[in-house]
Amino acid sequence: MFQYPKQILTITQQIQSYTDAGMEIASKDEVEKALKTIGYYRLRGYSFQLYDNSSKKFIPGINFDDILKLYHFDQQLSDIIFSMISKIEVALRVRLVESLLIYGEALILQDSSIFNDKKMYWQNMSTIASEIARSNDVFIKHNFDKHEGEVPVWAVVEVISFGTLSKVIKNLKTGPGSAYSVLANNYKYISKKGNLVNPSLKIFTSWIQAIAVLRNMCAHNSRIYNRTIHTTPEILDVDKITPSPAHNGLYQILLAMKYLRSSDDEWKAFVSQLDTLFQDNKKIISLGAMNFPMDWNAHLSV
Repeated sequence: MFQYPKQILTITQQIQSYTDAGMEIASKDEVEKALKTIGYYRLRGYSFQLYDNSSKKFIPGINFDDILKLYHFDQQLSDIIFSMISKIEVALRVRLVESLLIYGEALILQDSSIFNDKKMYWQNMSTIASEIARSNDVFIKHNFDKHEGEVPVWAVVEVISFGTLSKVIKNLKTGPGSAYSVLANNYKYISKKGNLVNPSLKIFTSWIQAIAVLRNMCAHNSRIYNRTIHTTPEILDVDKITPSPAHNGLYQILLAMKYLRSSDDEWKAFVSQLDTLFQDNKKIISLGAMNFPMDWNAHLSV
């Protein structure tokens, strides 16, 4: 077996490593409690901006409470974002069903003619079949018992994962009279020429895919503060940062959320929550660590 070069540290050793690196600790009991309930390695992600790699020391004056505050800020941020994504997701599912029902067929998802890539269509259908089979929802059981296992589009769209939903939309045919044209009509934006236009399928699916990644990060309690997120949504010219950031971050995905917002009122409430959270934690957070420009509020507001 491969011998890993580092050994796991005991709680006592973890505390000692903090003090050796120059961190101020007001109460060892409080630090021990945090390390036993949150974990040394999870908290490490919140110390990156507070640590000088060249000297292997924390920035002078850094207290363990600073790291703990960043952790709790990140938790609150994640909760707010996850709640908003849930609203976006629910609205998207409803609007997709409405758009597909223009064909007048409850089992329209079984018709490959409305999709572009037939190989992708069958891959998606295989995933959908597995997700339906795993579902314990009462309306799925109803269709198994009463309709020979045929599941209508409005039931399918409720039980498939957000990732599968994204793939189904990505494969839709476009053009006048298509389901995609109806769906995209819910998400118009103002173009550079001042016209109200529908997003292209490429732009639209880039927004959904980015949001799906962020949703999973929030759902699995992953750190989102001070983190590069490699999934890159298409950003409208009016919202682009100049110069462009070296890496994609949280801000760019929040813009994608704005474009896909469930309603203006819900989005305004979200931005207000975000602003309050930032104001309450302005002494410990860095907007740059989340790729936020100073005028972020003007871009995220509607």
